[in-house]
Amino acid sequence: MPTRLNPYIGFRDNAKEAMEFYQSVFGGELTRSTFAEYQVSDDPAEQNKTMHSQLETSGGMVLMAADTPNSMGYQAGGNVSVSLSGQDEDELRGYWNKLVDGGTAAMPLEKAPWGDSFGMCVDRFGVTWMVNIAGSAA
Repeated sequence: MPTRLNPYIGFRDNAKEAMEFYQSVFGGELTRSTFAEYQVSDDPAEQNKTMHSQLETSGGMVLMAADTPNSMGYQAGGNVSVSLSGQDEDELRGYWNKLVDGGTAAMPLEKAPWGDSFGMCVDRFGVTWMVNIAGSAA
């Protein structure tokens, strides 16, 4: 799988509805995981929130989204991140190292509950990046 660059939209409590709407617009296959599925929040109010969703069309368009946790600030309009994902660990770690240089690692690039390596950073220009390196197939 080649490295992909995708928009990633953050919502406050309505990512599921938004992504179902985008699916009605673009078609494609929609997948969704909740906070509860990966045990990423102890807050009972967050258990059914969308931790990650992805819409992929037959034409190759990919849109990703999630609900912003209650503990994180949220500002409409400031809710888009850029996601880099793929299997080439050296390539993706190289991008990560360059993006985080002069920026801030909001979440270190390390093993995630879903088996991949994942990190989130804000680069020196204020752009939020997410890097996901696919784990090896079991």
